[in-house]
Amino acid sequence: MNENRSGLRLAGTQTLELTQRSLQNEFRQWVVILPGLIFPLMMAAVYSSQFGRTLGLPGFPKVDSFLDFILPGSIVQAVSFGATTAGTALALDIEDGFFDRLMVSPVSRVPILLGRLGGAAVIAAGKAVILILIFLACGARIRSGLSGAVIIILTASLLVLAIGGLAQSMAIKTRSQEAVGATFPLIFVTIFMSSAFFPTALMDGWYRALAENNPITWTVDPVRRLVIEGWSTTDALQALGVPLLLSVATISLAIRSLQRMLRSA
Repeated sequence: MNENRSGLRLAGTQTLELTQRSLQNEFRQWVVILPGLIFPLMMAAVYSSQFGRTLGLPGFPKVDSFLDFILPGSIVQAVSFGATTAGTALALDIEDGFFDRLMVSPVSRVPILLGRLGGAAVIAAGKAVILILIFLACGARIRSGLSGAVIIILTASLLVLAIGGLAQSMAIKTRSQEAVGATFPLIFVTIFMSSAFFPTALMDGWYRALAENNPITWTVDPVRRLVIEGWSTTDALQALGVPLLLSVATISLAIRSLQRMLRSA
């Protein structure tokens, strides 16, 4: 029992150290982080000015401002810019040989993956905080208050973990930054084919079917209700539960991919 606890404590320490390394690398590249903030804000400005009249459409959620409606979608869009970073960084480590040095070091295997994911999750939380503050300054309102804002921030981090785990699995299989980076357009399309920027009730045909069965929709809708309707424990649990289940699945996939690679080495 004591050995298990010591192993878990060591793995936790190594994960934190690798998370710090990941954050240091991220902060050295502000030019990579900034588009994830600037682009969603520009899109929010365009959407709020051009689609404000849609608030009066039958079936559109009752909101005071279009900014309230698109706040969750804008945050999802912002964190998606860095969601694959954990995968591309891992692929870079594999390409430049740093990964091989980690393999022969005393570092446990799982923290190698979790450290990169932890850094991406912290960056995502920071982006969510910045966007929330800017939206509030521009007149948006989160009716569930501080509790709702915390759920939004946690949801953003969990969503990045889910996408990052998948990116890491691809990095291990392809060992290529380009291959991992090529998945970003697919993530972007998935966001637009959800309820992130328009309610599914006003969609039609195959597009509506895709949006209603999109995990992004399952995440965005409860977050949006926390913003425009107020606190709901059910919505909070759904907002956290969907990306949490996805992250467990994708991170487990990445760990299995790593184990298979090590066995075949």
